[in-house]
Amino acid sequence: MNVLLSYLKEHRWIVVLALVLAAFNIGFSLLDPFITGKIVDRYIVPANLSKEKVADVIDKIKGVDLKALDHQQTVSLIDKVIKSMYNVSYHQFVVGVLSLIGLAIGAAMVSRIAKNFQDYYTNIITQKVGAKMYADGLRHSLELPFQKFEDQRSGETLGVLQKVRIDCEKFITSFISVLFVSLIGMLMVMVMSIKVNYQVTLVYLAAIPVIMIVSMALSRKIKTIQKKIVSQTTALAGSTTESLRNIELVKSLGLAKQEIERLNKTTYKILDLELKKVKYVRSMSFIQGTTVNFVRSTMVVILLMLIFKGTLTAGNYFMFLFYSFFLFNPLQELGNVIQSWREAEVSLGNFKQILSTPIEVKPENPALLGDINKLTFENVSFKHLTANRNALNHINFEVKTGETIAFVGPSGSGKTTLVKLLVGLYQPLEGNILYNGIPGKEIDLDQLRERVGFVTQDTQLFSGTIRENLLFVRPDATDEECMEALQRAACQTLLARAPQGLSTVIGEGGVKVSGGEKQRLSIARALLRRPDLLVFDEATSSLDSITEEEITETIRDVSVLKDHVTILIAHRLSTIMHADTIYVLEKGHIVESGMHEELLLQKGLYYAMWRQQIGEKVTADY
Repeated sequence: MNVLLSYLKEHRWIVVLALVLAAFNIGFSLLDPFITGKIVDRYIVPANLSKEKVADVIDKIKGVDLKALDHQQTVSLIDKVIKSMYNVSYHQFVVGVLSLIGLAIGAAMVSRIAKNFQDYYTNIITQKVGAKMYADGLRHSLELPFQKFEDQRSGETLGVLQKVRIDCEKFITSFISVLFVSLIGMLMVMVMSIKVNYQVTLVYLAAIPVIMIVSMALSRKIKTIQKKIVSQTTALAGSTTESLRNIELVKSLGLAKQEIERLNKTTYKILDLELKKVKYVRSMSFIQGTTVNFVRSTMVVILLMLIFKGTLTAGNYFMFLFYSFFLFNPLQELGNVIQSWREAEVSLGNFKQILSTPIEVKPENPALLGDINKLTFENVSFKHLTANRNALNHINFEVKTGETIAFVGPSGSGKTTLVKLLVGLYQPLEGNILYNGIPGKEIDLDQLRERVGFVTQDTQLFSGTIRENLLFVRPDATDEECMEALQRAACQTLLARAPQGLSTVIGEGGVKVSGGEKQRLSIARALLRRPDLLVFDEATSSLDSITEEEITETIRDVSVLKDHVTILIAHRLSTIMHADTIYVLEKGHIVESGMHEELLLQKGLYYAMWRQQIGEKVTADY
């Protein structure tokens, strides 16, 4: 709960105001039974009514023919009776009763006003705290090292953030509206009961530990079950997100029924746990309700005994009886409060786990990077967290603005790992990556990434328009700059069939455009950023041969521009033939380097790959 308290501290004065209003709400609500008791003692069963007064009243009425009395005589007789019983005149009786009733109406009005403002400020607290927690969790998640995301589903993080927000809002509301109000009311009633009779106070005091012990015992079991529910719910959120993200594959292979069954298994696991939790919650509510009713009945017996002994008035009896409904009824909701507390406790634990995960380390005084005109790898080695050997070993190369270099090699040789090192998604195990001669550890990686244009094998497009996908990397770009980038990326065909130009919607992931158009749009997005480092990571591997040649031509046209460094990662060698230097990777080592013709003359791995791909191409053409 320390996490929740840290967020509530930011709104401490609103919290205090809500609690004060809650105290006013219950305080003025408790005036109603107090006033009712006064009415009973003064005007219904006077507390000072003696046997002598009763006898006197009987004598005044005895022998009087009430039917023979006119209106004035009847009023006079009533006035005499009231004076004998209440020591007040009829007028004073009416004024006194109306005054107390008016006071009760005023107290109820103040209570309702305080309740409305209490709910208003409670909602402000829950909304602000919930939004801040969600925003902090989201920001922290996006600042985590990339390797953390490789080991989890994105939907799981989203599930944790949504759950902690809902659970905390529910707990704060129930704490202020039920638990705090009950505690304040109990305190006020006990203070008042001490003044009347200490035995009534003992009944209230005895009720609290009985209810709390029963509630806490059952709530521990609820917490255990809630942990399992949150774990399963988070896993379900992750699985569902994956299924919806890959809906094309699921539908194309006719696996919708299979996915429904797989997800429903988790859903029914959660259902079983929820039903088990409901059983404990209902058991707790039943025991609490039974305990509360027993305590109330005990209190009624004690109150009646005190009346019989003459130590308690009828008005006090009604006052404390009404107080029991005011206080014990909310205590029957204690089970729901404890349930919301346990749910919030589990959710906050998961949320704290996210916040406690170390984010990317940034230097305290980062070096000013400026435009990147030279990139150097010095003896760089890297190993994945779950791997048993290095993915890269002792990589050395240097490239300057205007140059194009390429990395090729068999699958698993370390090409994609090298790119992730280059953009700072991974940190080297050994060696240094230098940008303008400055080690990567001394610069702000976000500043570095602002200078990088990235075109990946799996094109990452967003639901929305062409314009929105381009502006994602540079929100301040004009429509003219967007059109220029599209022209440079050879997107004329895409624009020709885009009925609304830049405002044409391409669907989530670009489902409404072809594979080649996705890649061109991705290239245009990278060019719009005006990068110093332009990286193509297997940009044509998933395309057909004709589209591949078209995209390769586009990449060549982009590569000849001398205002940036171009880095090509490819499996198909035809894509990188024009590179100034080609590095051949095998099992994480650079085994060959040079231009295309030089590597062919070496008759090594590159030559073997070239012969294999040329043979495949000839066969395909044939």
